[in-house]
Amino acid sequence: MTSILPLLEQTHLAADAVRRLSDASKQALLLHLADLIVVHQDAVLQANQIDLDRMDDADPKKDRLLLNPVRLEAIAASIRDVAALPCPAGQVLSERTLPNGILLRKMAVPLGVVGIIYESRPNVTLDVSALCLRSGNAVALRGSSDAWHSNQALVHLIHQALVAFDVPEAAVTLLPTDRALVQELLTATRYVDMIIPRGSESLIRFVRQHSLVPTIETGAGVCHTYVHRAADLEKARDIVVNAKVSRPSVCNALDTILLDQDIAARFLPMLLPDFERWQVEVFADAPSLAILQQTGYSRLQAAQAEDFGREFLDYKCSVRVVANLEEALEHIRQHSSRHSEAIVSEDEAACQYFMETVDAAAVYANASTRFTDGGEFGLGAEIGISTQKLHARGPFALEKLVTEKWMAWGTGQVRG
Repeated sequence: MTSILPLLEQTHLAADAVRRLSDASKQALLLHLADLIVVHQDAVLQANQIDLDRMDDADPKKDRLLLNPVRLEAIAASIRDVAALPCPAGQVLSERTLPNGILLRKMAVPLGVVGIIYESRPNVTLDVSALCLRSGNAVALRGSSDAWHSNQALVHLIHQALVAFDVPEAAVTLLPTDRALVQELLTATRYVDMIIPRGSESLIRFVRQHSLVPTIETGAGVCHTYVHRAADLEKARDIVVNAKVSRPSVCNALDTILLDQDIAARFLPMLLPDFERWQVEVFADAPSLAILQQTGYSRLQAAQAEDFGREFLDYKCSVRVVANLEEALEHIRQHSSRHSEAIVSEDEAACQYFMETVDAAAVYANASTRFTDGGEFGLGAEIGISTQKLHARGPFALEKLVTEKWMAWGTGQVRG
C-alpha cells in the first residue's frame, strides 16, 4: 500500500454513522462484540499463537502479546462494563439564556476519529475500539507487526458487530504496519482528530515530535515506591513485591525502590524470599548493594546512573537508599515519568506532604502503583495512562473521548 489516506477518509466518513447510533444501539453493539469474543476465542487464540511463535521467549513484550481464555474473558467483561457506563457524548455541560434571548448550551460531543499507535498489545485493539464506539467515535488502529495476526482476528470480530448494527466496517480500521506510512497518519489533519501513542518512550517521543494532529501522551511509566522510616515494613514488603512482580511488563509496575537509610538494613532482606521466587534482578546503589551482598542474594548488580529513570518492563528493579523524605522527593523529581508514585508510611503528615508534592498522574499512600488502571478506578477499560496535563491526565477512559460544542438557539437575533 502506497497511501493510507483513502482508508482514513473512509473512517472519517464512517464516524457520522457511529455518532448517529442511539445510546441503546451502542450498548447492544458492545454486548454483541463481547459475546463474539467468547464464542470465537479459538480463532483468536490461533491467530495469537502465530504472533507468539515469532517472538523470542526472552522478550519482555511477550507477556503483553499473550492472549488466553482467561484474558479474553476479562476483556469481554471489560467491554460489558464499558457498555454499562453512561455515554459522555450528548450531555449538556451548561445552559443559560443570554440577555438578548439566545439560549446557549455547551454540549459534550464525540471527537470524531481517534488514531491509536500501539505496540504488541492486542487487548488494546478491543479496549480502544469499545471505548471509541461507546463514546460515538470512529477509530484508526495502527498496531505493531508483532501483533498483526492477533489484531486482524480481533478486528474481524469488531467488523461483524458493526455490520450487525448497520455501521460501516470502516468505523474501526486496522491500518498496515508499514513504518513508512506512520507519518501519513500523523499529518492527516483532515481525517483524524486526535492521535494517542501507547508504547515505549521512543514511540511516544517520535509521535510528539512529528504529529500535526493533536496528541495525548500515554504509556511510559517509571514508577517509584518510597519506603519511609515510619513504614510498617511488612505492609511495605507486600506493596513493593506486588508492584514489581504481579505483572512487570506493564507501565504501572514498580521500577525503583527508594528507602530511608534508617530502615534499609531491616527492610531489604525482607524482600528477598519473594524476589528469589520471581528471580528479580536488583540494580543496587552502594549502600543497598553492601546490605544485599551480605545476604548472598545472587541476582544483584551495582546500579549505574542509567538504572535510575529506567522503565524495566521485566523482573528487574533498581534500589536507592535516601537520607529522608526530601531526598526521596528530589530523586522522583529528577527521574519520574509522572505516571504513578507511592509512599509507604504510618506517618500521615509525611504521606500528605508526599502526595501534595509529587508531580504525577497518580500518587499513592500505602498502596501499590499497580492500581493505576481505568478498570480499577471504575472507569471501565482505558486507552492508556496519560502523563501530560492538558485534556486528560491519568487513566484515559470513556469520559475523556469527547470535546465541547456550543449550540446557540435564537429567534432572529442579530448583533449590532
